[in-house]
Amino acid sequence: MNDGGLKKCSACQEARPVSAFAANRSRPDGLQANCRECAAEYYRRRQEAAGKTVREKVDVPDGHKHCRVWGEVKPHSEWHRNATASDGLSTRCKACRAVQSRQGHLKRQYGMTEAERDQMVASQMGLCVICLKALAAHVDHCHKTGRVRGVLCFNCNSAIGKLGDDPDIGRRAVAYLEGNAWKPTLVAPGVYQLPS
Repeated sequence: MNDGGLKKCSACQEARPVSAFAANRSRPDGLQANCRECAAEYYRRRQEAAGKTVREKVDVPDGHKHCRVWGEVKPHSEWHRNATASDGLSTRCKACRAVQSRQGHLKRQYGMTEAERDQMVASQMGLCVICLKALAAHVDHCHKTGRVRGVLCFNCNSAIGKLGDDPDIGRRAVAYLEGNAWKPTLVAPGVYQLPS
């Protein structure tokens, strides 16, 4: 019975404000018979009876949301927007999405986990295997076979990529750097042969 902004919950028999009841268009007053707290308790008991785990409710101040992964209450600015969600925010905070995105990329692109990548970096003593100076941060792989070769720094990884993963071009680049590459040989008057 809706009495001046109050309604009696059929479960706990307490008169509560109308805002304490969820909407139900099929009922004459447009509200559920049980208050939200009683409905949540009923749902929790049913789930536990079915052997399912039920998350504990966390009190969150306005403008904040609870991150289930980190177990922290974070401001709305730490969440991406999601127009289809009831609260208009993503189910995962930005930090969780970044971690899961990195993990997913490693698995999809290279078929490896973060632990396997970290083990590879540790076996390289944390350094790029080409320059031996910078920290190893970028997974290098063969573009033909997809096989992971190692973990390189950004510069070395992009350099071998720009050389087209071609060992012959790499050897010519080394010869050029050593000063041997572009010294043409005179084979006839005015005719030079470049080294192959």
